[in-house]
Formats: sequence, structure tokens, C-alpha cells
Amino acid sequence: MALYPLLRPLILRLDAEKAHQVTIASLKAMPKRKAPSSPTALAVEVAGLRFPNPVGLAAGFDKDAEVPDAMLALGFGFVEVGTLTPRPQHGNPRPRLFRLPEDQAVINRFGFNNQGQEDALQRLRGRRRAGVLGVNIGANKDSPDRVADYAEGVRRMSEVADYLTINISSPNTPGLRQLQDEGALRELLAAVRDARSPDGPPVFLKVAPDLGQEEPRQIVRAALDHGVDALIVSNTTISRPPLRSSHGGEAGGLSGAPLKPLALDALRRFRAASGGQLPLVGAGGIASAEDAWQRIRAGASLVQLYSAMVYEGPGIARRIAEGLAVELERAGFSSIAEAVGTE
Repeated sequence: MALYPLLRPLILRLDAEKAHQVTIASLKAMPKRKAPSSPTALAVEVAGLRFPNPVGLAAGFDKDAEVPDAMLALGFGFVEVGTLTPRPQHGNPRPRLFRLPEDQAVINRFGFNNQGQEDALQRLRGRRRAGVLGVNIGANKDSPDRVADYAEGVRRMSEVADYLTINISSPNTPGLRQLQDEGALRELLAAVRDARSPDGPPVFLKVAPDLGQEEPRQIVRAALDHGVDALIVSNTTISRPPLRSSHGGEAGGLSGAPLKPLALDALRRFRAASGGQLPLVGAGGIASAEDAWQRIRAGASLVQLYSAMVYEGPGIARRIAEGLAVELERAGFSSIAEAVGTE
């Protein structure tokens, strides 16, 4: 981690997707280590799960569940793997991942590339259960019945997941975001509820930031009616604020610093819509303890990041957790839970 500032220029010279593959291979080769301890004040309970700190790794980094324990050892309070689909799929043609260093941003149009749920399931079955592991599930691009794909993912991946995330917010699978429409969403969540076993893991729902004025209220109502345990707000955006990078016009989902205002606004809208009845996970544009603290004060019980790690290095989770402990003490709170929604 201490070497990352020296290695970063070399890493950024590599093709973005190749650099990601090298990173995963390097993490797999690392000696196994225990996750570092976090201050007691940072522990958070959401959906009956105890998170040692609220800083999580978002889905998309460890698509095939190859290095969850290595990421926990870097200081993340929880790790979400995937997105995993019932059948393997190659995703969209390359190039499909673009760094925007001038904007501290990333654009991707992967399209749920992964080796399939069965491949990840075999790997995770052999893992010693330690730390909080989320499994993000999606539908195959060519599926004749996407609702059935999600139900299958719930049944198949429940045995290895501490929580499951229903991802209907990726912009890179045509038509997927239409499942956020109220009627389609209620049909989906009913199927997910029916697929859950009584002792199965909690279910989180991941939503997009690109929503109409009434959509947060509709989504919250549907989530509460169907027993969803938390909302992740939000995924990447298809909007394009002013960008300096030459890659700014690439198609796909934009993440990183330019997403921050939109994701924060979406979080506040979902907090207002839910009135605190539904736990929220803040994601999008989080790169510092100040960013994470702002999301917590705006209503997030947990936060997730991914793109910032490209620019800040693998020590970012521990730095943010340490910074949050300072923020808690400065504000006079004894726990993260006390700070949630107090802006």
C-alpha cells in the first residue's frame, strides 16, 4: 500500500482492463492476512448484520468472487462481489473500461461480464466464513425471463452470502433499468421474496441515480411492501456533467468524483422518501473520510466505493475508516448509528 504512489504512474499506463486483471492476480498471490480491527465506535448493525466499520467495497471490482478476503484484509468493513448472472457471459466488446484521470472518474460499459454463479459458488463454498460478504446478482443479457434469473440467483447464492444485492441499476444491459418502474419492480420483488428461504440472507436493492421526481417514493414503497432490507444508492450515471478527459464522451456508466453531487442528491431523496424506515447504503463519488461522513450525515448507515481506489490506492478503506473515527469524536457521537441522518 505504501508503494502505490510510486506504482500508480506505471499502472495508469496499462490498458485499464488489463491493469484490473493484473491487480486481481496480484491480490490472489498475496499471503493471507486477517482483517485489521476497527474502533468499536465504527461498528454498524444493518439488517441484523454487524459490520466492523461502514466502509465497503462496491460490486464490480471482484466480479467473480476471487479476492474477497484479500480486500477485507485491506480494511474494508464489508465486500460485495459480482455482479453474477446465472450463466457465464462475456459482456460487451472491448474496449469497455476508460479512466478519466483529469476528472478522477471512470466510465465502464462492461455489461455484467462474469464466469457465472456456479463458478463463484464453488469458490465461495470453500471459503472460511469471515467478514461480511455481499453477493450482487443480475440477469443475463439474452435471458427470456429476467425476473426468473433474479429468483434463481437468490436461491443459488443464498448459501454463501451474508446479504444479496438485487442489481437492476446497471446502464450497460439494455432494458435493465426498466425494472425500476413501479409495476415491474413489484413483480420482481415479489419473485425475490418467494425465492427467499425463511432463514436466508437479507436482500438489498441497488438503484440508479438517474431517477424521476416520484421514483424514489415508488421504489421505497415497493421495497417496504416486499421486505427489502436496505437500498444501495446509487449505481453509475448515464448523465454527463462537464468533463475534461478525452474519454468523456464514451458510452457507459460514469463513476468517480463527477458522480458525487448526483449520488448525494439521490441519497437525500431516498432518505426523505423512506423517513428512515429503510437502511441506506451510500455509493458514488466517495473518495475521502469527508465524503463518507457527508453520506452518513445525509442518511447512509454504510458507504461503498470502487472508482476512488483506482486513483487513491488500496489503502483508501483504512484511511477513510480512520478519518470517520476522527469525525465521530469531533462531532461528539459515540457511534455511526447516532450520526446517521443528522445533517
